[in-house]
Amino acid sequence: MADSFDLVVIGAGPGGYVAAIRASQLGLKTAIVEREALGGVCLNWGCIPTKALLKSGEVYDQLSHLADYGLSVEGRAYDFGAIVDRSRKVAKQLSAGVAFLMKKNKIEVVSGAASLKAGSSAPGVVVALSAGGERTLTAKAVILATGARARVIPAIGLVPDGDRVWTYREAMVPKAAPASLLVVGSGAIGIELASFYRSLGAEVTVIEALPRIVPVEDEEISAAAQKAFEKRGLKFRVGAKVTALTKTATGVALSLEADGKTETLEAEKAIVAVGIEGNVEGLGLESLGVTVDRGHVVIDSHCATNVPGLYAIGDIAGPPWLAHKASHEGVACVEHIAGQGGAHLAAPIPGCTYSTPQIASIGLTEGQAKAKGLDIKVGRFPFRVNGKAIAAGETEGFVKTIFDAGTGALVGAHMLGAEVTEMIQGFALAMTLEATEAEIMATVFPHPTMSEAMHESVLDAFGKVIHL
Repeated sequence: MADSFDLVVIGAGPGGYVAAIRASQLGLKTAIVEREALGGVCLNWGCIPTKALLKSGEVYDQLSHLADYGLSVEGRAYDFGAIVDRSRKVAKQLSAGVAFLMKKNKIEVVSGAASLKAGSSAPGVVVALSAGGERTLTAKAVILATGARARVIPAIGLVPDGDRVWTYREAMVPKAAPASLLVVGSGAIGIELASFYRSLGAEVTVIEALPRIVPVEDEEISAAAQKAFEKRGLKFRVGAKVTALTKTATGVALSLEADGKTETLEAEKAIVAVGIEGNVEGLGLESLGVTVDRGHVVIDSHCATNVPGLYAIGDIAGPPWLAHKASHEGVACVEHIAGQGGAHLAAPIPGCTYSTPQIASIGLTEGQAKAKGLDIKVGRFPFRVNGKAIAAGETEGFVKTIFDAGTGALVGAHMLGAEVTEMIQGFALAMTLEATEAEIMATVFPHPTMSEAMHESVLDAFGKVIHL
C-alpha cells in the first residue's frame, strides 16, 4: 500500500529542501526523496565546499603579500590534505544541519532513487530504497528538484577519468595539488577552480571557446577580470576550440584550434567545466510524456510541467543554474500549490563568481541594454580611489551601473573586486524595490566602506560623482 502525502519533493538540494520546509510551514504533509546526501550538489560538492577551498587559497595567497601590510611570516606552506578535509567538514556540518531542519519541520526523508509512474491527480513516486527494497509514495503534487551535473563531451575526450581529467567534483578532493592545470571553460566553475589552484602555485591555463572569459558578464567586466587574473599569473586562450584531450606519459594534452591555427597544451591535470545538464534520466519522464527541451524540463510561470500535479524547480528546469534561484522558485512553487502567491520568481537574480578578485552582477549588461534599444546612462567608479579599498590593499576592480535614462530605473549593475559578492545584494534590493537613481543617491552609505563605490557609480551615471 502506498504512503500518502500532500507533497513529495524529489531531490534535497537548495531548491528541494527549501520547498519541503515551506510546504511544512503551510501545513502540507511532506516527504522528500534523496539518493545521495541532503543538501544536494550545492551544499556537498558545489557552492559551499568550493568556498571553503577558495578561502584557504585566498589566505595562503595573502601570506605572500604580508610585507605590504608591514607584517612578516616565516615558512609559508600548505597541507593540501588538510585544506580538502576542512572543505569536506564544512559540507558535512551543513548537511547535518539540513537533516535537523527536516526533522524539526516534520518532513519525512526517504533515502533512495525515485522514479515516476502514472497517478490519479499527480504522478506516483516509486523509490528504490538505499537500504534495499522499494517504497511507493502518492501525493497531491510532486516537485522535481533533481538538479544538474557537469556536462562532458566524450567524443573529444572531455570526460573525467578520476585521475588526470576532472570535473568540479574530482577537482575538490584530489590527493595532491597539481603543479600544472588546464581548465576548459571560463564560466563561474572554471574560473573559481582556476583561481583556487593558482593561489596554491599551480601553473594554470584557462581555455574558452568564446571570444572572452566569463562570457555571461558585461564585456567591460570580462576584459578587466582577465587582466586582473593575468596579474596573478593565470593564462588564457580565448576563442579557442578544444578538438581533443589525450593522455601523455606525464599528464594530459589538449589540442586547440584558434584563428585558423592549431596548438597543443600540456599539463599534469585538466578540469572540464563546459557547463551543466539537467538530471532528467531515470525519472520516467518519457513514459509520462513530460516535455523536456535540451536536457531541461519545461515549466510555466508557476513551475508546473505539462503533466498535471507535476512541477519542476532549480537546475533541472533550466537557467540560470543558481542555488538561490532554485530556493526562491521552490518557495513560490509550494505557495502556488497551497493556493497562495502568484507566479514564480520575477525579481532579478544576481550572479556571483568567488574568484580573486570576485565578480558579481545583476540585470542587463551594457550590450544587452543597447540591444533592447534602451537609452541608457552608465556610471563607473574604481576601487583604486575608494578609501576603504586603499586602506585594505584591495584596489583592484570597479563598480558599473546602468540606468534607463528615461525612467531612472536601475537595469543592471556589474562589479569586480574584493567582496563584491557580499555587496551585490544592495543593487538586488534596489532593483526589486524598483528604486530609481534618486532613491539610491539619497541613500546614506556608511564611510569608510567599499560599498561607497556603489553610490559613487550611481552618481557618476548622472554626472554627480564626488571622489573621481
